[in-house]
Amino acid sequence: MTAGRVDDLVEALMGGDRRALAKSITLVESRRVEDREDAEAVLSRVMPLAGGALRVGITGVPGVGKSTLIEALGNAAIDCGHRVAVLSVDPSSTISGGSILGDKTRMVTLSHQPQAFVRPSPTVGRAGGVAPGTREAIYLCEVAGFDFIMVETVGVGQSELHVASMTDMFVLLLLPGAGDELQGIKRGVMELADLVAVNKCDGELAAAGQRTVAEFAQALRLMPRHTIDWAVPVVGVSALTSEGIEGMLETIMRFGACVLASGAHRERRNDQARKWLWEEIRQGLLERFFCDPALETRAKTIEEKVVAGNLSGAAGASRLLDSSLKKQH
Repeated sequence: MTAGRVDDLVEALMGGDRRALAKSITLVESRRVEDREDAEAVLSRVMPLAGGALRVGITGVPGVGKSTLIEALGNAAIDCGHRVAVLSVDPSSTISGGSILGDKTRMVTLSHQPQAFVRPSPTVGRAGGVAPGTREAIYLCEVAGFDFIMVETVGVGQSELHVASMTDMFVLLLLPGAGDELQGIKRGVMELADLVAVNKCDGELAAAGQRTVAEFAQALRLMPRHTIDWAVPVVGVSALTSEGIEGMLETIMRFGACVLASGAHRERRNDQARKWLWEEIRQGLLERFFCDPALETRAKTIEEKVVAGNLSGAAGASRLLDSSLKKQH
């Protein structure tokens, strides 16, 4: 991409052009060398202009209704005058590498809103519950004028903690009757949650939902606060009927004001920037290691020795790493 085309793309992006935003996100997600260069050129231009949105990470147990709740929450935010971007992540097949990317079809009303942007992305094998380029996509959405950004992870688990390192607020969604799952949910997820919402609190599940709210509220009292002046609330909502959605949105906005007033907002953003740097270093080292033809040949030899039981996995890894480091000097 020529410098002129980069300028045109950046100008369109700053003007809120949705096609330019989609194209920019495709660039930062690409693994092609030439696309990475273009992506860096775009990011270097727009990053100083980003940072003004409230970033919300949302995860939850399978079947909790993340997409439905996000759509209801996004529509409520638009009604309050916000521009909403949703970055949803679909797991990629470990066999074919493909993804369904069906979140946009599950958010029909929101995706058709002129004040909304919904972008599903595949994990392509990346751990952490988010996709490659999700962090960069957040910045691009902010530059395009979206001030309320939700990042939906692939599901709940220890790996989904990664989304907390790129958002201002971490929301955990649960199902009614999930009290028995207290032991099954990783403690790290609970400790990082800034808001716990029990979805599907309607109809026959209404009573069970309120019991779940009470059980988790009690459990959270036993955990230390990780955000100054903020006691993690537990709310019951119904994405289907929109009951409790406005209150949930108000709680999210109250949290945003709280971290901004306390200075925690800036501390989190600084910490996120540091983590971003070291994540890219680790990923870059990994990619360079496996792209070295000489090391690939040596790796096969060592692998055969490990498989035959003539060498331990730890010793084999140490030899390969030593070879890689010596070659770089």
